This record gives sequence, structure tokens and C-alpha cells, in this order.
Amino acid sequence: MATEQILEAQPDDLVEEDGLGTLHRKALTILKRIRDGALDPETGQKKGPTFAISKAASLVGRTASAIREAERDGRLPERDRTASGHRVQYTLEELDHMREVFGTRPWRAPTDTPAIISISNFKGGVGKSTIALHLAQHFAIRGYRVLFIDCDSQASSTMMFGYRPDIDLAEDDTLYGHFHNPELLGVRKIIRKTHFFGLDLIPANLKLYNLEYEIAGYLAQNQSFDIIDLISQAIDEVVDDYDIVIMDPPPALGMVSMAVLQAANAMVIPMPPSVIDFASTVSFIDMARTTMRQLEKLGGRVKPAYNFIRLVGSRVDESKSMHREILTMMRQVFGGSMINSVLRTSAEIDNASSRMKTVFELERPVTSHEVHNRCVKHLNDVCRDIEADVLRSWESRAGEAA
Repeated sequence: MATEQILEAQPDDLVEEDGLGTLHRKALTILKRIRDGALDPETGQKKGPTFAISKAASLVGRTASAIREAERDGRLPERDRTASGHRVQYTLEELDHMREVFGTRPWRAPTDTPAIISISNFKGGVGKSTIALHLAQHFAIRGYRVLFIDCDSQASSTMMFGYRPDIDLAEDDTLYGHFHNPELLGVRKIIRKTHFFGLDLIPANLKLYNLEYEIAGYLAQNQSFDIIDLISQAIDEVVDDYDIVIMDPPPALGMVSMAVLQAANAMVIPMPPSVIDFASTVSFIDMARTTMRQLEKLGGRVKPAYNFIRLVGSRVDESKSMHREILTMMRQVFGGSMINSVLRTSAEIDNASSRMKTVFELERPVTSHEVHNRCVKHLNDVCRDIEADVLRSWESRAGEAA
């Protein structure tokens, strides 16, 4: 989208009585243009990734020759060819069928506890949603069954799935509607399939912010802390259908964030190596610990048990000496609680976001092949480190995480 296409608010508009309304309408026009640019012109929907046979083979755990042989003997459908004679690339749904045929689906055993991961920090701009989205897509690409729950009323993650949250979604389409009428709606009715096969979504919009006040009001009126379990109870209804649940909570330690932390059995904390972000993250850890301890004491509740808590160095710029120094300090202080990989800053992430896409969704590099490949490697390294933690928590797969 060219910048000259953006409608600029005129100064006079903003001093009129309906100035904010005018500004809002113009902003929605921009969002629509960005969203429309991310949609497939033929289907009007976002398009999932596709993979060449070599990459497909790697993802399903077989060789390209094994795939070709399965296509020849009828175990897999014959592959169409493009006009130029090249093999048509494979979709995620086709990869899932391959894994079924080859017996290589990575699903957890029924006795393994699904990983319910909160990507948490109460400071904005730390890469929380970036990690949450890429992590969810990483698991889907690898063949896991994934549920993404957007718990942030700003709904930036929901927008990345192709929605204009406050236009395309009503309050009954989010957790807010479910909590107000769970018997009528049922949480399954608000789960949406996405353009990523194997990755489902519970979306968010601005109405979800009202839960902050309503939970607080409920606590004051009823003197009961059971309301904090509302997200946990919603997940319990559907969690058997999934291997992984990724939650993107608000960038604040409010009521909804506490409900997310109570529902999770694992936590990933993004932390950029700057003094301000480091201090803020330390405060977040202390406040989360103190709040959960108070819930345990006052509400007679059991403290949530986490299979793992990991800190991730995010938005790292190793060209800055201060980043290198603080990153070294973080590794010394947090030790094994910090994953080895870090998420470095990259123009590719910003450029993808401006197109309402993740880096994993880009059909071609926006910057250069070198920058793109480096960014993909850093994202994959972070996601694989977290995947290894998940596998260690599953008795049936623990040996694979070594």
C-alpha cells in the first residue's frame, strides 16, 4: 500500500464536535486497505503457506523420494503441475494428510497434558504478540493441533488473522460473549478456523476490555475468586482437541492477565535487553508472583503449576553494545530459565506486519533474501527451543527433546 493512498486527517476535522468520529472513520479506511492487501484476490480470504516437495518432505519426516513413491502407488494423490511443468506446492492440509499416511503426526499422546502457554509481559512493545503469533504458526507448520486465544482487547493478533476486530466481530464472537452467556453460546461456537490449517482462533475485540471492570466488580460483590478461573474453564471445554494452546494476554497485569496466568501451565516472557525493559520485566515477575501468592492466601486457591517458565531475549540488536552487555547479564542471572536463542530485531518482521502478515506468511522476501533468511532462522530457533520445552513436558515425547 503506497503511503500517498492514506487519508490524512485535516486539522479542522479534529476540532469539530464529531472530530474523533471523523478520525476513526478515516483510520478504519486505512485498516481496510491494509487488510484487503493481505487477502487473496481470488478467494477474498487470507492464504496459508505452501511448500516445495523438499521442504514438505522435511516437515513430514520423510524423503522427497518417499513422497513421489506414495503418489505413484496411490497412497497420496497424484500431483498437479503448473503451466511451466513444475510440481504444485503442498498446503498445510496436504502435509497433514501425508503425516497421516506415513504415521508421522507429532500429536501428543492422550495421556500427555496439552501445553497451555501464556506469552506474558505487562509492558508493550517487547515482542509479545510477535512471538505468540510466530510460535502458534510454527507449531501448526510442524503438524501440531493449535488453539490461539487472543485475550488482549487491542486485538492486534486477531487483526493478523485477517479481521477488523471491531467491525467484523461482535461481542458474542469473543470470550466476552462466552462469559456472559456460556450456556447459550458454548466456547466451541466462538472458535474459528484460520488460513493456517491446524491453527484455530478465539478472537478478541475492544469489548473484551470490559471484562477488566466486570471481573473486579464480581470480586467485590461476591467475595469469591472463582471468577479468575473463567479462561481456564473455557479452555477445559475444548483442550482435548489440541496439542498446544497459545494465549496472548493484555500488556498489563490486570484481571484478564491474571485469569490467563491461572489458566496456563507454561509461561514465556519476552524481554528486550534494554535497561527500561529489563526493569519492567523484573517488576512484572515480582507482581505476578505476589498477586498469585495473594490469591492463594486470600482465596484458598492452589497456586498454578507451570511445566516451564522461560525468558526470551526479544528485539535484540547486537550491534548495540548495551544490548550485548545486558543480554550477557541476563544469561548470567537467569541461567537455564532463559532460552538459548534470541529474537533479533529485523526489518522483515516490521515489513511483514505492515502487510498484516507474519514472516512465516511471506511468499517472498520484502527486504532481501539474506535478511529474510536470517530473520526466519532466528524465529525458528526461538520456536524450536520452546517446542523442546513442550516435548519435555510430554512423557510420550520427552526423549525427542534431548
